[in-house]
Amino acid sequence: MTPFDYHRPETLAEAFRIAGAIPGARYVAGGTDMMVRIRSGRERPGALISLGRIDTLSRIELGSVTQIGARTTIGQVLEHPELTAAYPLLALAARPFASVQVRNLATVGGNVCNASPAADMAPVLLALDARVEIEGPQGTREVPLDAFFKGPGQTDLAPREVLTSIVLEPPRPEARSCFLRRSRVGMDIALTSVAVHFQLAGNRLTRPRVAAGAVAPCPLRLRAVENLLEGRAVDAALLDEAARLAEGEIAPITDIRASASYRRRLTSTLVRRAITAACEESR
Repeated sequence: MTPFDYHRPETLAEAFRIAGAIPGARYVAGGTDMMVRIRSGRERPGALISLGRIDTLSRIELGSVTQIGARTTIGQVLEHPELTAAYPLLALAARPFASVQVRNLATVGGNVCNASPAADMAPVLLALDARVEIEGPQGTREVPLDAFFKGPGQTDLAPREVLTSIVLEPPRPEARSCFLRRSRVGMDIALTSVAVHFQLAGNRLTRPRVAAGAVAPCPLRLRAVENLLEGRAVDAALLDEAARLAEGEIAPITDIRASASYRRRLTSTLVRRAITAACEESR
């Protein structure tokens, strides 16, 4: 492993200064993915800048909006009863996330910033209409999560910028949701994953959100499926059409884990099952 310098600033301003002074410096929080890439030689950072001492990045606040600090671990999400009661979808994604040891290190912000096509937290945050708060030397800005992902490992972050928090709208009592993922074996990365979230007005869906992971260059919302579901009552014909549209919106690849055709069919099945399960949650 190539040697590198390791810095532990206590403020974002100090982190920005270090990042500006060292070419190739990278921010790191839990480091569960970064250290693997460094050991394998896929990453050769000029330096690592730990965000571990910046306490403002590790918080969960529920109010007029909900803020989840970027350095909040997956384990802390699971252990926050108020948060998981308000957003059960977060718990559904966090519970099967890797191992206990990894959950206690891996951060929500890191999972998002890695921009892995198979990131487990990304589809649920997309389904919850999450926004990300970004801070850099030039100030603070907010970006919808579905505009944050630009491609595999690519995000809207400019040089020296840090994702500081994930922002969610307050939960609605009529909200229903489901998250389903499939992998080859336990703790493996997803072959595909699907998150759905909507409000139920009588027996009709409003504000439906459907997102998928591991089946495109980056996690994505299935907007054709969402448009189909808006204002509709769920029946077998609607589920068939939603599954068909889902197959057309994704672009899976063939790799050592599964073929593209298998991922496509599996995703359409999960879309059908997730919508059905979310509707049954209200009974």
